[in-house]
Amino acid sequence: MPATPLRPVGRVLVTGGASGLGAAVADAVVEAGGTPVVLDLDTGGVASGVLARDVDVTDRPAVERAVIEVAEELGGLDAVVTAAGIDRPAKLEELSGEEWERIVAVNLFGTVSTVRAALPYLEASHGRVVTVASSLALRPLSDATAYSASKFAVLGFSRALAAETRGRLGVTTLIPAGMRTKFFDGRTEQYKPGPDAQLNDPADVARSVVFVLQQPQGVEVRELAIFPEEEPSWP
Repeated sequence: MPATPLRPVGRVLVTGGASGLGAAVADAVVEAGGTPVVLDLDTGGVASGVLARDVDVTDRPAVERAVIEVAEELGGLDAVVTAAGIDRPAKLEELSGEEWERIVAVNLFGTVSTVRAALPYLEASHGRVVTVASSLALRPLSDATAYSASKFAVLGFSRALAAETRGRLGVTTLIPAGMRTKFFDGRTEQYKPGPDAQLNDPADVARSVVFVLQQPQGVEVRELAIFPEEEPSWP
């Protein structure tokens, strides 16, 4: 029998789409013939012609308004990729309560708010959610209590969402190891990757997202871990 045709990538909302992995996903969507939509704190650097909204993903009402606006402008959504994320590594007693909560708010609550707002549109298109967890959703790491907690929670949320929405839309959790992005900028040297660190190219990770988005209806890639070949934390 001939293979089932791949799905068009379609209209893809990307949080954190102005930089890092999110920007790479937006570029990969364009290359695959899709239409990216970017939500980020500052979308000034987003390519001309790409629909974008400045929004803080921790502001749930603002996220809901932005998702509704862009979905109505495009006539719907086919996918959401929640790539917005932050971290500030430090020992628990050295990280302020406000910073700890901000990390969880961006990584977890920003993911949930975006997905909740987009659900009606994704159900209408039998679309797909791609949440972005981390290798730290699979293994603990010192000085990363907030980040690990948020990414473990993203993984749990995604698994529960997949069970809840089975047959109505697709849910995939992307689990990347560290990437060559500006994510590590501004850290003290002890928390920056060393010169020999094994890091993913975000463009490679973004292509894996497009692979997921193109799978035919009824084919589920529930979790996808992307690690450099010699990255020491896997398995």
